[in-house]
Amino acid sequence: MTVETFFANFGHLADAPNGVQKLRELILQLAVQGKLVPQDFNEEPASALLEKVESEKKRLKELGKIKKLPTAEAVNKDEILFRTPQGWEWPRLDTVCSYIQRGKGPKYVEQSDIPVVSQKCVQWAGFTLAPARFICPSTLEKYAEERFLRTGDLLWNSTGTGTIGRINVYKHEDNPYEKVVADSHVTVVRPVLLDSGYIWIWLASPYIQADLEGNASGSTNQVELATSVVKAHVIPLPPLEEQKRIVAKVDQLMALCDELEDRQQKQQQGRMRLNNATLDALLTASEADEFADHWQRISTNFDLLYDHPETIAKLRAAILQLAVQGKLVTQDPNDEPASTLLERIKAEKGRLVKEKLIRKEKPLAAVQESAYPFQLPSAWEWTRLGTLCKVVEYGTSQKSHDHSSGVPVLRMNNIDGGRVHHSNLKYVGSDIKDLPKLYLKQGEILFNRTNSYELVGKAGVFEGNDDKFTFASYLIRASLFQEEIVPAFVNYALNSSYFRITQIEPEITQQCGQANFNGTKLKNTLVPLPSRAEQKRIVAKVDQLMTLCDKLEAKLNQAKQHSEKLMESTLRQVSGTEGI
Repeated sequence: MTVETFFANFGHLADAPNGVQKLRELILQLAVQGKLVPQDFNEEPASALLEKVESEKKRLKELGKIKKLPTAEAVNKDEILFRTPQGWEWPRLDTVCSYIQRGKGPKYVEQSDIPVVSQKCVQWAGFTLAPARFICPSTLEKYAEERFLRTGDLLWNSTGTGTIGRINVYKHEDNPYEKVVADSHVTVVRPVLLDSGYIWIWLASPYIQADLEGNASGSTNQVELATSVVKAHVIPLPPLEEQKRIVAKVDQLMALCDELEDRQQKQQQGRMRLNNATLDALLTASEADEFADHWQRISTNFDLLYDHPETIAKLRAAILQLAVQGKLVTQDPNDEPASTLLERIKAEKGRLVKEKLIRKEKPLAAVQESAYPFQLPSAWEWTRLGTLCKVVEYGTSQKSHDHSSGVPVLRMNNIDGGRVHHSNLKYVGSDIKDLPKLYLKQGEILFNRTNSYELVGKAGVFEGNDDKFTFASYLIRASLFQEEIVPAFVNYALNSSYFRITQIEPEITQQCGQANFNGTKLKNTLVPLPSRAEQKRIVAKVDQLMTLCDKLEAKLNQAKQHSEKLMESTLRQVSGTEGI
């Protein structure tokens, strides 16, 4: 693929995953390789430009504008990263600059006439003095004239993981202040007779940015780019007129990237609005015919609505919400009402208490209609989770180990996506005091009660063999009356959006930096209950639709990966690593 073909397909490549960002990087890469604009061999070569730079620096030294002329080390062959066009040179950055120095740590005041450029001022999106603080004017006598910023200075963030490497070109005429200085976290790079925009292109290019962390020093929390490293950087230097053409072309292409990115964002926002509106209409439909119409609309436009992996998560959430609202399958008037099922559970719980197989507990409060999260079909009932459980209890606090011997302990990381996974296990001895009491039984629900705000409330059904696994103390076990209750149905309720929003989030507390939700609160949460027959139908339908989601998600991810590979291959070809 030629560079010309690449630009002819510019818009299509931008549609690849993260395509615009990769195009931005490639534009910079092609620019410094000399592939973005044609060369004019009648122009003065970069070697002559370097001679002029040297003469100008000597003149500035004689005038006292430069303290001393640096003696740069010769550039070794192994420092030259790629072949450049005829007429280009590879000097060190210090050779083509009159000043490279970190700013000073100033004494700040609430307000003055001289702002201090900080890292917050230097963003990839552009330069702004809006977040700048101000220096105490009485301390300016310690500042040499060279420390005041000038048009064409490059401001390079030089500390901090995530902020190091951001770079802007300073334009004094764009700011209302007569004098501006930089703080100690920003390096000032002042080129001589060069186009500062071209220096920005090189320092912002993947060649430099990808290598920044490796060249930085200091702790992992505060990496720093030393001034000596900045000065020693080599730079591919074209003739001055070519620098100007490169800068103009890069500006043009970056503006095009901005337009493409804006178009993509608007398209994505439009898709999400359509997706949200369609699902909201489905969830709020009050009549069967209305629901059927909305569901048909989704089915007809399925490929349009769900063409990105991120939309599948919303579809999964909608499926669960529809399931617990009684809208996913039709009700059978021949099914017994849920109230009859609850009476049997009450009787069975009384028998177990009488036989001392479970403890007698304080009766849970009746569910008031004013507390209903939403209205249910006529044969359903709102009930508390504790009503459906034989026991609700915490797991073992015994210290576990990594050796694959003893009894596996399920932990928070084993609950993901509404399921309990048997991976990355830890173990306890089979003789601990909590066993056999805390052995898990198939169909019991595990609920995460403590960790970050987002992770509290994760739930899944244990599908392993009886008496083979136990669980950690920051999980809660809910042992259901499985003769009457289908565990998967309750698990779907616990993982639905209504449960998260109305039952979990209002009751989460914060303690020692962690979110918490206890067993008593879990017992009192409200779950919708249909007959056992309808529970089974709902679980079957949800499983069917979730399988469809899995296949759709896999298809979209496969297409995304294919697009990414195609994009990477194209970029390698155009940049020259696979040959043009």
